[in-house]
Amino acid sequence: MSDEVDIAIAAWHEDGQWTLAQLPDPQDLVKIIGGLKAQQTNGGAIALVAIDEEFFMIIRVLGAHISMFLSDVTCALDYEVAGEFVELLDLPFPDDHDEATPVGQLDVLSDLGMSRMELAALCDDAELFPDEQLDAIANRLGFGEKFAELVGL
Repeated sequence: MSDEVDIAIAAWHEDGQWTLAQLPDPQDLVKIIGGLKAQQTNGGAIALVAIDEEFFMIIRVLGAHISMFLSDVTCALDYEVAGEFVELLDLPFPDDHDEATPVGQLDVLSDLGMSRMELAALCDDAELFPDEQLDAIANRLGFGEKFAELVGL
């Protein structure tokens, strides 16, 4: 399967305002992390990436701390970037019998106002596509309008 990128946005909070930008290499996790390190402010920087209408990833860099979240671990079976994600976090690689479950730091956005329970509930909503889930996250964090404008929702 191809890893078709639906959304790849970086967001950072500075002087009371959210700033958003397209990520140039959304399938290269090392470059995403490097870019977030360069953009981070007191609140850190966040990457929101949706792939092939199948899953999304959140990567957050706050100082020297990197938090990562993947909405569905089973996507590592079919998507190279999800497999790389699982490897970077040193998680067990899924097999064909595993259920679609989120992995990583569920509390990645807790200090910004989105609890781990909200994020888990969003992942459990089978009616939503990953771009809609990321839109909900952007709205919850306070930059939904800028997010929708940038990605064309």
